[in-house]
Amino acid sequence: MAFTYFLRDMQTLERIVEHVVPYTFGRSRVRVWDAGCATGQEPYSLAMMFAETMGNFGFKNLRIESTDIDDCSLFGDIIRTGVYKEEDIKRMPSDLFGKYFKPADKPGCFTISELLRSRIEYKRHDLLSLKSIGEGFSLILCKNVLLHFEYPERIEVIKMFHSSLAPGGFFATEQTQKMPKEISHLFERVTSDAQLFRRLDTAP
Repeated sequence: MAFTYFLRDMQTLERIVEHVVPYTFGRSRVRVWDAGCATGQEPYSLAMMFAETMGNFGFKNLRIESTDIDDCSLFGDIIRTGVYKEEDIKRMPSDLFGKYFKPADKPGCFTISELLRSRIEYKRHDLLSLKSIGEGFSLILCKNVLLHFEYPERIEVIKMFHSSLAPGGFFATEQTQKMPKEISHLFERVTSDAQLFRRLDTAP
């Protein structure tokens, strides 16, 4: 499991909000897929960023579908309860911490607000099955996963992501992961300081 924490790689999160939120204006259903969500800090960070920028109406239309290959149900249990140790949230800005966390029944732990938990669901999924969990996604985020795959596997997984996005939807990955040249025609990079791409309607 990759080391992670809330609001990690803030620059990418900011660029996602900057491009994806305007794209979703007026949509009655906004689907986001966080592929490789681990124990949930990343999808909850996304939810916080969207909650801060989408407005109440838009945020109610958001659904973040979080997946990982976890076999023991640990990830799903943590994400569904939204309970995290104090050490997991020590990097949180005080204003967001006060807005979205409250003390949990377990000492030294805090619970994420129902507002955020209601927007996130978890399911087990193996990306190398190359079977999508759905279609029409406005955003697919996949970080700290592709680097563990062989190069040909990365290409096939990203092609699957392309077919899962809505027209003009966005794909984001970690800063160190470059778009394979064999499928670069499928996407347009939209910013120079993050690995954030817009889907082009081009056949794989």
